[in-house]
Amino acid sequence: MMNIMAASKTVDVPDTRETTDVGIGQDFEAEVIVFNCDCHTYQEVISLFCQIIPGMTPPKAFELAWQIDHHGSASVFQGDVKHANDIGNKLARGGLRIEVRH
Repeated sequence: MMNIMAASKTVDVPDTRETTDVGIGQDFEAEVIVFNCDCHTYQEVISLFCQIIPGMTPPKAFELAWQIDHHGSASVFQGDVKHANDIGNKLARGGLRIEVRH
C-alpha cells in the first residue's frame, strides 16, 4: 500500500493492478473450443452461444465470435466434463466446428 499525505492526514491507498479477464479460469475439468469455419455469420454464432451456453450474454458472445474470427478459435465454456460434452454436442449440431478438451 502507498501512503498519501492529504491536508496533514495520511491516507492509505491500496495497490492497484489492472487485469484483463475473459472468464477463463484454471479450476475446471473440461473446456469447449470453437474454431473459425467462415461459414456462419456473427449473428448466427452469437445466437447459438446465447441459446446453448449457460450465462452467455450477447456482448460476451460477440466478444467470443470476434476472437474466433480474428484468432481462429476461442474457449467458450469451461466446467465439468458432462456439461462441456453436452454444450459441445449442441454447438456441433448447430454447425460449429468444436473440440472438447479434458
